[in-house]
Amino acid sequence: MDLSKVKEYGNIELLAKQMVEGFITGLHKSPYHGFSVEFAEHNLYNTGESTKHIDWKVFARTDRLYTKRYEEETNLRCMLLIDKSSSMYYPTDSQAKIRFSIMAAACLSYMLQKQRDAVGLCTFHEEVELFTQVRSTATHIHNLFLMLQNMLEDKPEQHKTSVADVIHQVAKRIHKRSLVVLFSDMMDNSDKHDEIFSALQHLKHNNHEILIFHVYDKRTELDFNFPERPTIFIDLETGQREKAQPSQVKKIYQEQIEKRYKDIKMKCGQYKIDFIEADVAKSIDQILLPYLIKRKRMR
Repeated sequence: MDLSKVKEYGNIELLAKQMVEGFITGLHKSPYHGFSVEFAEHNLYNTGESTKHIDWKVFARTDRLYTKRYEEETNLRCMLLIDKSSSMYYPTDSQAKIRFSIMAAACLSYMLQKQRDAVGLCTFHEEVELFTQVRSTATHIHNLFLMLQNMLEDKPEQHKTSVADVIHQVAKRIHKRSLVVLFSDMMDNSDKHDEIFSALQHLKHNNHEILIFHVYDKRTELDFNFPERPTIFIDLETGQREKAQPSQVKKIYQEQIEKRYKDIKMKCGQYKIDFIEADVAKSIDQILLPYLIKRKRMR
């Protein structure tokens, strides 16, 4: 799928449905079950069920028996975190990193909805921008799609990233065991991975499961594949400009970026955090499907 043309496909909810039904439906099953007093929606009462949760007020109005379904009757609670810092709008012509993150989040939301799982959305840069409740109702999920649709229309603003600070904030606000899915290029302001992983440990300490989609453009951000001519390189988060011949800086750049990414992968392995490399040049199904198959086998 050409992410640069994502708007041409129309409504993001319909697009997510088309994509998900192609390769995801039926793969995800979760073992988490519980009970909560947080009311979600009504189901028709089936003969033989317990009458404990029948909504008698609805019966008085409609003369039909409905039971209340509660949020924790869903299989899984999932919070989707999307990094909206300036570097996520790279490459500037296609904005492929943020578009991939939005569409992958939409696909996961649709998949979770089909399984009656509960989903929430958090967007951030230097601070939390948006933080929704985690719910499974049709209205809530539809609103999430509208928020993701609006994000596709957003114009990039200059924002740095504070992944570690934001994760600490999220950890304090999620009070029930959840799957936390992070879409980010991990270009934190501090450039100190220890701070990021200390924050991720905060989530792990609270018994949350963590999945990181490390979003990047392999051709330029890893392979440093640029035309061999004097080029102005711009830091999207600080605005700093440097003019250089690509061949003159390629080797040292690649050494540093490879060390950075290997360090992230190694620490994710140590902390038992699922880490998915998401090269935005690949299709969403190429990135999502192997993980979903692996996750199904783990259940």
